[in-house]
Amino acid sequence: MSAQTAITAARIFDGDLWHDNKALLIERGKVVGIVGRDEIPPTATREPMDGARIVPGFVDLQVNGGGGVLLNEKPDLEGIRTICSAHARFGTTALLPTLITDTREITIRTIAAGIAAQQADVPGFLGLHLEGPHLSIARKGAHDPKLIRPMEADDLARAVEARGKLAALLMTVAPESVTNNQIATLAAAGITVSLGHSDSSYVTVSAAVSAGARMMTHLFNAMSPLGHREPGMVGGALDLGHINAGLIADGFHVDPVSIGVALRAKKGPGRIFLVTDAMSPIGTDMTSFTLNGREIFRKDGRLTLADGTLAGADIDMISCVRFMHERVGLELEEALRMASLYPAEAIGMTGRKGRLTHGHDADFTALDDRLGVVATCIAGRPVFVAGSESTS
Repeated sequence: MSAQTAITAARIFDGDLWHDNKALLIERGKVVGIVGRDEIPPTATREPMDGARIVPGFVDLQVNGGGGVLLNEKPDLEGIRTICSAHARFGTTALLPTLITDTREITIRTIAAGIAAQQADVPGFLGLHLEGPHLSIARKGAHDPKLIRPMEADDLARAVEARGKLAALLMTVAPESVTNNQIATLAAAGITVSLGHSDSSYVTVSAAVSAGARMMTHLFNAMSPLGHREPGMVGGALDLGHINAGLIADGFHVDPVSIGVALRAKKGPGRIFLVTDAMSPIGTDMTSFTLNGREIFRKDGRLTLADGTLAGADIDMISCVRFMHERVGLELEEALRMASLYPAEAIGMTGRKGRLTHGHDADFTALDDRLGVVATCIAGRPVFVAGSESTS
């Protein structure tokens, strides 16, 4: 029998319930269960985190960069490793490095880097998110319009082949640039198809969902709004039950009132979940960086192009959780689920991520009373400890 580790803590949140003054029992990187302290096996190694609250590790499905690295600018193994490490200090234990609209060459290099990261078992690497280039120029946001184009046969074949080598592949597309047959082919290959950067009508969105789309990228942003005569993309995200929708909770991309309205209006079983849409400055003191040859400026919590267009977000996941709890008024448990369980559900990984129950990956974050990250562990191993200068 392999050795077990027992993490004791003041409180443990398993994704559904709190357990007070108990222990998280881990074996071979998996959760065995949550047990009373008097039930800890005598052979288990005890590791106390008694002043902390342990919660499921955060799952971020849209991460453009971190630690000074933007995936578009460094589409290689070390770039992915740096991004994953940078977000670990903010409680994220699984993420999808995200490529913003770029050239075919950069896309090919990114896919190769993702496959290499999976083979190297990079801590925190979950798969890839390709956000573009098959978007709508009318809703381009910060994406370079010169690189936006319709999906072609080689793009489709490349994505299907990549999914066969990656544990997860998420693609953001606009119905204006893909066909419903292409969406159906992607979905049949196990790719999570997300609709975004689109000016589509509700009817068009509904048809794409019928073809296999199951997600919306950064709800409210870069999409047709909810109108009284045309529900648009936002209306589709809220009304169509099979759709899950990512949300950037930084106070700039979406007003707290609109967030609350969306949460109350969302039809299930699909959920609204948190994403950071983080760029390279996360974890650094950078004041600007470059994307597709254009300078992006960082000031007062915002990232913008020279014309003021929002270009990703300057926020980490634990800050999103605090925003949802403190500004939107959500119960802490639900804010935590929006950062862990719901994105895991959206990507089809509920059996592995988002909970601390038997058989799940032992990915967790230890928080203090102010919702600051004390430690982050992946597969039961620490990848960040507050006060330590290194992450792995």
